[in-house]
Amino acid sequence: MFGTVEIPIWLFALILLFAAVTFASHFLFPSVRWFFRRRAERLVARLNTRLQRPIEPFKLARRHDMIQRLIYDPAVTEAMVEHARKEGVPENVAFEQAKAYAREIVPSFSATAYFTFGTRLARWLSNSLYRIRLGRFDRDDPDGIAPDATVIYVINHRSNMDYVLVTWLVSETSALSYAVGEWARVWPLSSMIRSMGAYFIRRRSRGALYRRVLARYVQLATDGGVTQAIFPEGGLSLDGRAQPPRLGLLSYIIDGAARRARDVVFVPVGLNYDRVLEDGILIAAGRAGRRRFRPPIFRALFGIGAYLLRFVTFRTRPYGVASVGFGTPLSLREWSAGREEVAVEALAEELMRRIGAVIPVLPVPLVARAILRGARSETEIEAMVDADMAALAACGASLPRRGPRDVVADALRILRERRLVTGGAEIAPVAGKAPILDFYAASIAHHFERPLTGP
Repeated sequence: MFGTVEIPIWLFALILLFAAVTFASHFLFPSVRWFFRRRAERLVARLNTRLQRPIEPFKLARRHDMIQRLIYDPAVTEAMVEHARKEGVPENVAFEQAKAYAREIVPSFSATAYFTFGTRLARWLSNSLYRIRLGRFDRDDPDGIAPDATVIYVINHRSNMDYVLVTWLVSETSALSYAVGEWARVWPLSSMIRSMGAYFIRRRSRGALYRRVLARYVQLATDGGVTQAIFPEGGLSLDGRAQPPRLGLLSYIIDGAARRARDVVFVPVGLNYDRVLEDGILIAAGRAGRRRFRPPIFRALFGIGAYLLRFVTFRTRPYGVASVGFGTPLSLREWSAGREEVAVEALAEELMRRIGAVIPVLPVPLVARAILRGARSETEIEAMVDADMAALAACGASLPRRGPRDVVADALRILRERRLVTGGAEIAPVAGKAPILDFYAASIAHHFERPLTGP
């Protein structure tokens, strides 16, 4: 019984390996998970004492539990049965398909990643690239929202910097959950974005089962009080103007309104930039008439490398102003009062009107507009900009804080550095660059076509 037993060295190594795996899975890993879970819980408790809208338990639920809750939801189960019947497949196949959709959609929010890494990176990146200005903003409006209401920020989509800028500016209020398109569903970007609380959507999917799974997730998150941010246009503007709204996500939110105990409050957000980093790509996509576009990888890497080189040698300067305006919130409960049925088209139109009203007016769009209208000297441009600013001030638009002379000087510096306009006494668009000027002028054109006042 106590005699020596000889075994091959490979078998001894295998036994040690199994013993190590067993120890790790039964003792080490649970202890490590418990340690980090406790740290995360303490972090959330501290955050909730300072956030205006505390992080809701729904957002903190384990991803696995949320997926299970979603795929066993009665509405999703009904959609599985219907999908199996229509497609002629077994119900277990439909179940696996719905499970795959749920795994694709549901995020894995990490408060640590969001508040210790994400918001700090967003702040640094925003301030490195732009001079940040807060546009129209009535602080009493967001502060007056009921504490138990679900807040949804509805934002015009100018650039992928929109996510970064709004995340930072709203970080003192709450943690945002974004609806993110297919572009971000690549490794390792997808894991990072998912940990920031974003959920992925297929903008081109027409499958009934997928739409039901997505709709139920959006409705569950809204019922759970999760603060969200959506882009009603459904994609980046290709011509500089705010695009007609797409109704998918809004319709999901409205469909669940009748049985919802919480009110839903939409906060309009208007964004504008003196320089949109993707402007050339967007304009080219608009000319081609297609939304499927990918940035040139080598050109993007070269641009990032050149910027970092200038940054470490202290030769960087901001790409102009980036400004954000917050409009008057819209309560879904008040909006639907007295209406037999809430029309999603009318709601979307009103939200886009409120977004348009708070899109800031910036130097580059003002000067681009003046040049396209025929101004050819700094004096002529300054006169046109002065007249435009006076007209816009009368309808409550958010204007630059500086006078016309400083506005024109700053915008012309940016345009000349980008080689979009000629230098010297006569100022004109460089050959082939007029579409870029039009892209920026279009971002404020709606203020002149139909002055937007009121809420």
